Amino acid sequence: MTSSPEPGIDPQDPRAAVTSRRLARPPAAVFAAIADPARLARWWGPAGFRSSFEQFDFRPGGRWRFVLHGPDGRDYPNEMEFAAIEAPHRVVMRHRNGHLFELTITLEDDSAGGTRLGWRQRFESAEHCARVATIVVPANEQNLDRLEAELARGAPAEGAA
Repeated sequence: MTSSPEPGIDPQDPRAAVTSRRLARPPAAVFAAIADPARLARWWGPAGFRSSFEQFDFRPGGRWRFVLHGPDGRDYPNEMEFAAIEAPHRVVMRHRNGHLFELTITLEDDSAGGTRLGWRQRFESAEHCARVATIVVPANEQNLDRLEAELARGAPAEGAA
């Protein structure tokens, strides 16, 4: 498999922070870790953060309201709207407060039974993206590290004998 480009600002679209990762689980398993709010709450957010969900309506047009609780004791309220959901290959959501952006997560089958995950966070302007890139690029990598740990943990049915 070819290597992925380095995470960072997309040279073709300076409004977008991008990363990708190969995950050892198939797209349906990765999608399940996104669609299940209990699992999503375990991995969503950078290292040291935890999430609590107020609303999670996983359908196009549905809202997702949650609070990221930082390791510094501060709370960061977030509101997302699901713009598109194409199980098990694509989720698009729009962040509606604070930093405005659209996040597109793509899940493609790879030739080894795993998933090639794409993560594209597109901001309103190239200037805004450049201003927050030093925070969001490593935070997105940490988010995906936590997703990998959740996938290793497995869904409840996967752990049953």
